[in-house]
Amino acid sequence: MNRPDTTTYSRQITEDQVVTLRKILENGGWTFTSRPYTIYAASKGNTKVVVYEKGPKILVQGKGTGDFIRFVLEPQVLGEAHLGYEEVHHPDMFEPHAGVDESGKGDFFGPLVIAAAFVELESARALITSGVMDSKRITSDARLRELANIIRSTLGSAVVIVAIGPERYNELYKKFGNLNYLLAWGHAKAIELLLEKVPHCPRVVSDQFAEPRLLREALLQRGRSIQTISRTKAESDIAVAAASILARERFINWLRDAESRLGCALPKGAGPAVVETARHLVSQQGGTFLSQIAKVHFRTAHHADPELYPKPPPRHDWHVPP
Repeated sequence: MNRPDTTTYSRQITEDQVVTLRKILENGGWTFTSRPYTIYAASKGNTKVVVYEKGPKILVQGKGTGDFIRFVLEPQVLGEAHLGYEEVHHPDMFEPHAGVDESGKGDFFGPLVIAAAFVELESARALITSGVMDSKRITSDARLRELANIIRSTLGSAVVIVAIGPERYNELYKKFGNLNYLLAWGHAKAIELLLEKVPHCPRVVSDQFAEPRLLREALLQRGRSIQTISRTKAESDIAVAAASILARERFINWLRDAESRLGCALPKGAGPAVVETARHLVSQQGGTFLSQIAKVHFRTAHHADPELYPKPPPRHDWHVPP
């Protein structure tokens, strides 16, 4: 299959491979620079290579990415060929199936968005050629929106987005009492809506956010029976990657619109900057306002308004009895 070169690539590598790669770059005349949180960073011509401490993980960017992967990284460091051989290594990814993924799960502000996407042989090839990948690997909102447009134009009606706004989310969380049950409900709803559009879809792949039986049970409650495959790193599947991009785009668009209305930035995640913003909004709008823009079961809500939002109980591992 002919395809244009990718311009960005990342994957985890071993410590031995980190050392091997550095020697190759040094011998190849690459220019090294210092960057925070990296083991090293190097560039040559229109290609940049960054090896991050966490992982360790390699990121390759630039017009020469494809050639670097095929002629340097894969044969000399990894000892395997994958780029351009997806159909050989992962034939099931090109068979008809759906992928489902969510965005906003770990963000205090904003909705929980769940998307589902259905692919077949030609559409899977087209999405890979276009550079569709796990949304977590896309650092530019502009690029994310560009890929989302490509996904919609490629898949047409074979996509579904379920956006659960903060107020509805807080109602559902009270009902379910557990995020994993809420996620299973949302995933099942997205799959159900997708099956109305693509009734011949034989299976669906999702990230293993909880015990797989939760999703199966939620689907059965909706009168749906379909093969469900829950696994870690499911975003490597092109259908799941497409769903992750669609979900993330809807999430960041919601934040953008809310920031425009409120006149202040709404940081992602649930760290100190989020707590500070939440406290500011409580001082301006009152504590109850948080339920309109945030997931108030987060500890962040308690930190912002301890009188209105009690301290959540300690986190415990949970298990669904067999």
